[in-house]
Amino acid sequence: MRVIVQKYGGSSVSDFSKIKKIAQKITEATGNDTGVTVVVSAMGKTTNQFIKMAKEISDNPPRREMDMLLSTGERITMSLLCMALSELGVDSISLTGSQCGIITDDRHNNARIIEIRPFRIQDELVKGKVVVVGGFQGVSYKRDITTLGRGGSDTTAVALAAALNAEKCEIYSDIDGVYTADPAVVDEAKHLPEISYQQMQEMSSNGATVLNSQAVQFAKEKNIAIYTRSTFKPGNETIIRNFPQGTSKGVLAVVYEKNIVKAHFNYEGADGSFKNLLNVLEEEQVQIKELNYSCSEKNKITCSFIISPKDLYGWGKMEEKLKLDYEDKLHFEKDYSTISLIGEGLNKDNSVLIDSINLLKENSINIYGISTTSYRISMLIKKTELEKSVKICHQKWVL
Repeated sequence: MRVIVQKYGGSSVSDFSKIKKIAQKITEATGNDTGVTVVVSAMGKTTNQFIKMAKEISDNPPRREMDMLLSTGERITMSLLCMALSELGVDSISLTGSQCGIITDDRHNNARIIEIRPFRIQDELVKGKVVVVGGFQGVSYKRDITTLGRGGSDTTAVALAAALNAEKCEIYSDIDGVYTADPAVVDEAKHLPEISYQQMQEMSSNGATVLNSQAVQFAKEKNIAIYTRSTFKPGNETIIRNFPQGTSKGVLAVVYEKNIVKAHFNYEGADGSFKNLLNVLEEEQVQIKELNYSCSEKNKITCSFIISPKDLYGWGKMEEKLKLDYEDKLHFEKDYSTISLIGEGLNKDNSVLIDSINLLKENSINIYGISTTSYRISMLIKKTELEKSVKICHQKWVL
C-alpha cells in the first residue's frame, strides 16, 4: 500500500462548508491501494481564542494547563471532518496525537517529538480507513498532553510521513507555496516552484510562517519531499526537497521577524551568574538566538542575545521577574526586528554582506547586530525601518 499524508491548516478548516469541501478532496485521493492519513489544525483562529481565554484568567497560565486547553482545538476539527467523510460514505477514524503514538519530551507549549509509534495508524489504514489526526500535539513520556508550538501541525504531518514511510507529504493552506518575500509586504514577491531543505529551514527559523522549522528538519533527515499548496486554488505549488550543494547560489529570498527582544547581560565576577541565567531561561523554556559572549581576564562578562517572544504566553511576567532577579546586570530592548537574506554560499566571501550594509546605510537604516551562516545573513534593525528594509533588500537581491 502506498501512503500519502495530507495536512490542512486552520484557514482551510475555518468553517463547516470548508470542512465539507476538504472531505470531498480527501475522498478523491483514496482508492488505488492508497492509504490516506490527514493531519488537521484547529478551526480558523481557535487557538488564538483559547490563548485569549486563558489570559482572561491569568497573565502567566501554567504551561501544562495551556496544553490541555490548546490541544482541544484540533480534536474538534478531526471529529467534524470524520463526520463529513462519513456523509460521503468514506470510512474514517479520528485519533489524537497520543493515540497515534506521538511521544514527546516534557517541554509544555514547545515540545519536541522524540519517537513515533504509528502502529494504530497502520492498523486502521490496512482496514481501508482514512485516518484523521489532530495535529500540534503529542504525549510526553510522563503521559501528559503536550503541544508542539506554533506551526506544530506541520511537524505532526512530516513526522508521521517519516514514520509511515509515506510517498509524499502535502501541506495545504491559504497560500500556494513559498515566495521570495512576504506578499503582504512586497507586491513583487515571486513564487518559488522549489526550494532546498536548508534554505526553507533558515526561512522558517527567521520569520517565514509557511512551514514549521522542526517539520523541515524531520523531512531533511528522512529525505521526504514536502509539497506546499493552496487548498482551494489549485495551480502553483512549492516542493521542498534535497538539492545538491551549489545548485542555487546567491540570495533566494528575504524574510523577517517583526518582534524581537534584545537582551544585554553584564557582570563582573566568577560566581557562575551567566550560567545561572542560562539555566533560568532553560527552565522557563525561553529559547535564545544570536548569542555574543566575551569574558575578560578579570572575569568581566559582556554578552547579548535575542529572544522571540511570540510563542511565550507569559513573557511579560517572566521579563519582570528576570529584571528583579538580575537588577542592573540585565536589561531588555524591545524596538527591534530582524531581516534575513536566505540563499546559499552567502558567507563564502563578504560581498553580499558588504553590499547589504552599504545599501541600508544609503537608506539611513542603522544595523545593530549581524549574524551569518552559509545559508543566511541576518541583520538587527529598528522595528520602524522593517518594511522599508525588506522592500529595498528584495529589490536589490531578488529582483
